[in-house]
Amino acid sequence: MDHQIASLRKLENSKVEKLPFSIRILLENVLRNHDNFSVTDEHLDTLINWDPSGTDKEVPFKPARVLMQDFTGVPAVVDMASIRAEIIRKGGDGSKINPAIPVDLVIDHSVQVDYFGTNYAYQSNVELEYERNAERYELLKWGQQALNNFTVVPPGMGICHQVNLEYLAKGIITRDGWAFPDTLVGTDSHTPMVNGIGVIAWGVGGIEAEAAMLGQPIYFTCPQVIGLKLTGKIPAGCTATDMVLTITELLRDYGVVGKFVEVFGDALDHLSVTDRATISNMSPEFGCTVTYFPIDNQTLEYMRRTNRPEAHINLVEDYCKENLLWRTGKEEIQYSHVLALDLDTLQPTVSGPKRPQDKILVKDLSSQFSLLLEKEYQRNYLPIKNRQEQAWLSEGGSGSAFTYENRLSKPNEIEVATDDIRSVRIKIKNKEYVLSDGSIVIAAITSCTNTSNPAVMVGAGLVARKALERGLRTKSWVKTSLAPGSKVVTEYLQRANLLEDLEALRFHTVGYGCTSCIGNSGPLPPHIAEAVDKGDLVVASVLSGNRNFEARVHPQVKMNFLMSPMLVVAYALVGRVDVDLLNDPLDFDPNGNPVYLRDIWPTQQEIVDTINQCMRVSDFKNVYDVIFDGGDDWKQLVAPQGKNFKWKEQSTYVQEAPFFKNISNEPLPTTDINNARVLLYLGDSVTTDHISPAGSFRADSAAGQYLVSMGVALKDFNSYGSRRGNHEVMMRGTFANVRIRNKITEKEGGYTTYFPTGETLSVYDAAMEYIKTETPLVILAGKEYGSGSSRDWAAKGANLLGVKAVIAESFERIHRSNLVGMGIVPLEFPVGENAESLGLDGTETFTITGISTDLKPHKLLDVTATKADGQAVRFQSKARFDSAIEIEYYRHGGILHYVLRGFLTN
Repeated sequence: MDHQIASLRKLENSKVEKLPFSIRILLENVLRNHDNFSVTDEHLDTLINWDPSGTDKEVPFKPARVLMQDFTGVPAVVDMASIRAEIIRKGGDGSKINPAIPVDLVIDHSVQVDYFGTNYAYQSNVELEYERNAERYELLKWGQQALNNFTVVPPGMGICHQVNLEYLAKGIITRDGWAFPDTLVGTDSHTPMVNGIGVIAWGVGGIEAEAAMLGQPIYFTCPQVIGLKLTGKIPAGCTATDMVLTITELLRDYGVVGKFVEVFGDALDHLSVTDRATISNMSPEFGCTVTYFPIDNQTLEYMRRTNRPEAHINLVEDYCKENLLWRTGKEEIQYSHVLALDLDTLQPTVSGPKRPQDKILVKDLSSQFSLLLEKEYQRNYLPIKNRQEQAWLSEGGSGSAFTYENRLSKPNEIEVATDDIRSVRIKIKNKEYVLSDGSIVIAAITSCTNTSNPAVMVGAGLVARKALERGLRTKSWVKTSLAPGSKVVTEYLQRANLLEDLEALRFHTVGYGCTSCIGNSGPLPPHIAEAVDKGDLVVASVLSGNRNFEARVHPQVKMNFLMSPMLVVAYALVGRVDVDLLNDPLDFDPNGNPVYLRDIWPTQQEIVDTINQCMRVSDFKNVYDVIFDGGDDWKQLVAPQGKNFKWKEQSTYVQEAPFFKNISNEPLPTTDINNARVLLYLGDSVTTDHISPAGSFRADSAAGQYLVSMGVALKDFNSYGSRRGNHEVMMRGTFANVRIRNKITEKEGGYTTYFPTGETLSVYDAAMEYIKTETPLVILAGKEYGSGSSRDWAAKGANLLGVKAVIAESFERIHRSNLVGMGIVPLEFPVGENAESLGLDGTETFTITGISTDLKPHKLLDVTATKADGQAVRFQSKARFDSAIEIEYYRHGGILHYVLRGFLTN
């Protein structure tokens, strides 16, 4: 069948072949969607004459499809249902509100690791998942039948990004007689993972994704493109994870926020798509929008191995070669800047304890731990060589008892403590051991980042097998888990008999989802949790994920280290992070002989041979032929019917969104912000995890108190992420992270000073008091405000708390966009200035003028901060409205308000 194409070759412009591939795809998108209204000649000219040094000009992007996960997908469906409800209230036809482009929602963020280390863990976790999330799943199943262009991948099938890479991504799409590049936006910041298969895609907030679903172009400043030149090969003893953690540090140090990264160099000739995807996955950790790998022979080979039809693979090759999108390796592309990495120089690497870019070589982790413990927790700790010899104690006894030790004694004795290091002796049933600062309490093979890569998954299985052969076992205090990114992983691990080796070390499959990487680690065993709290221990997690922000993995775990699945297994054998894994023994075998990491580390040839023996194309066919069917639990789930969702008044999971009720047909005039109070004064690198936590929460939190008042038992709280469909929970959870540090109060966590009385209140309670007196609120922040996950509730919650503006040194891309999308002004301090340098302490009242008249992109607004004694600090701050359309969104109170009013008008 013949298809039309928007031909780049026929532009007859020699500049096109010097453009980065990623810019060529944006150019094709503009060329094909050109209507001289939302997509104009100016947009076309901006891309044809792309300026490597950067420009303020905006370009539109109309993705071919949208990808969602359930944490952000549920509020998106709630918003769609709420918009339908408002249209119906106004006498319109709500059934006309549907996605304008295909939307795939993968339920992958809700499984929690309550059960682990047993063959019944998976089924028990699934049962709990449905018990906790039935109301959410009913909503999604309603959407599956009520909304056009909307599909749902039920729970237990895989992680959205791995499903996208292995199945949903087409490379080239055919639709309505056209052939064009597969492009998408996703409601998860790790959407760029699919860049590894040559698909332009990035993460946006649920707010932007919903607008794209409803046919709105996404406008953004035409990006610079940083070329990342990779040469050499990954050396023996290293993995793709070591490579990506090294790249994370490299790109973060350079600064690529808001930029595209495009990879080139001779390393691509042998870098597999799964290795590429490992890199692209962590684009948000780099800070860039995409990390793009052009389509080439490696791409086609991966498509064949994952059961894409041969006719489609031929279409991909023919289209890319015809339309200047095929990588030959001989291109002479002009990039904005080029960074280089020789893969031959890689060393075994981890990252942590709080940020993905904080790279630590494995050989240095022991010494770095001692420095971190002293700097962060004021504990004078000297690493003890072979501490693991001292940690495993005698068996016997029963019950649970805690004793605090003060000094280290001789090896193999009970006391495990030195100077200011904290430790607790645990006696539980027939075992007795010591837990102390540096003990690993969670070891999780999890996350799309690595579970999509057979090399590291098979490698982890081989490490487990060799450890068993040497008589080693994981330590009893480590909560182990395996959460594959798709069922294909289980198929090939079983076929290689590696699954039973992992299970022998208690790495049983706990579910198919993000688990620990998204904060769904589940509770620590009661005796471990009690020991950590009573001893005020600085314990650690090790995980093969991409995020390790404070309180994300588990609120009781203060240090979190990212690493390959192979190293996760190795560290679980040791049970501590303060060891030199490369030079010290992991442990001693039953005969007292030392076992080193090199003794159990497989060769690259062993990994390759095992992959070739155990991976089959039929696995992808068998798994993905039934991807939308779901298990018996899903099939038996009874969902509401009809075009108008039936809200349950007492539901604590799903409530109609308050943003659209009784919306006016025309927006109100924009006004300046007068006499605002500071709700929070924050430092650098405040993440969306700090603003809108996704993990568990306590009964004494504002959200917990609400649930208790609604009759919800503590055991049924679930997580913040699972309750994103209920604004009552989420607005109470905004700025409720237990590690957030607000400079206007001494109390750590989600607290602030309510200035009219001087009281310390929860952020939610203070905001509600300010709302009663119609006092607008502002937030002061440092660099990289809003980095991390694409949390729409980080902006929605701030909106409901009455926040009118955020003044920061700089913003992360997605969160800045989301603030605009919820009618909040993002402002930047003058270059080189911040709150502290301007003499602000957060007690001032703020007046911001220049909003009400002649508002335009990057306008300088006048800010006056008045202290209690009447002294005024005046400065100008740049309004981070990056395009004219963003000003329209702000004027309407948000992007969805803009879309809804357009629908009502037309």
